[in-house]
Amino acid sequence: MSTLTIDKAGPSRKVKYGSMSRDRAWALRWSYFFLVLFAIFFLTPPIYMLITSLKSSAEISAATNPWWVFHPTLSNYAELLTSNQFLRFFWNSSIVSIVVVFITMLISIPAAFALARMKFWGSATLATGVFLTYLIPDSLLFIPLFKMLGVVQDYTGITLLNRWYVLLFIYPTLTVPFCTWIMIGYFASIPKELDEAALIDGASWLQTLTRIFIPVALPGLIAATIFAFTVSWAQFLYPLVFTTSIDQLVLPVGITTTLIKGDVFNWGQIMTGALLGAAPPLIIYAFLMDYYIAGLTAGATKG
Repeated sequence: MSTLTIDKAGPSRKVKYGSMSRDRAWALRWSYFFLVLFAIFFLTPPIYMLITSLKSSAEISAATNPWWVFHPTLSNYAELLTSNQFLRFFWNSSIVSIVVVFITMLISIPAAFALARMKFWGSATLATGVFLTYLIPDSLLFIPLFKMLGVVQDYTGITLLNRWYVLLFIYPTLTVPFCTWIMIGYFASIPKELDEAALIDGASWLQTLTRIFIPVALPGLIAATIFAFTVSWAQFLYPLVFTTSIDQLVLPVGITTTLIKGDVFNWGQIMTGALLGAAPPLIIYAFLMDYYIAGLTAGATKG
């Protein structure tokens, strides 16, 4: 004889599932609310910069709606892109940023590998100390750095101050500690069996680094490279202190120095220069972020 069973938990289970779906719906609504708020907060400045860059000086000074362009013009872009000064600033920033990234990687990769894998007395304390040096603000460092470079210039006769290449020695004090700290974490997360197997097969530490650790830790290298380039490109205080001549300036200082004359602000060209200056980091992020995410996914599935 067959018996009929009744699932008494059925209605309560439906109520529970309905409550969960309502909670998820509210969570989704709040997520979109804060996402829109975030987008408005962070996109308003660049949108306003773009609008201002398309205006003439007369329209900027007129008492009209600042969020609308009545007579759009590309004269600000044409004047800057044909200006030898602006192109010189852009060239100086490009050379400094590329060389600083190369110097940073050349120092940070071996340092991170040694601190993460070649364990020795005090390695953990030294790794923490490397990161703590990054926390010292550059507003406290530029005075002793200026005095040190002045002493070196007096003793050697090599002109360092007021030369764009002095930034090649200054910027790594900002980029090397943090990039080293980032890569220490990536190198430390790699299974120890990999380097042990490489050493058993007769590989040297340099071969282990170049053939095993660098390919596996590629996401960390990309993150460190992006950081080093962004810091070098956007740094303002150090080039303001160590360079003064127009032909030695980099882009952030060059824009403010040449486009602000006393109490006269050429807002159209200032906004245009800021947008053009922000283009290289944006392009780098656009091309490397996908590769960065793909590298993270590939690294997570490697056995």
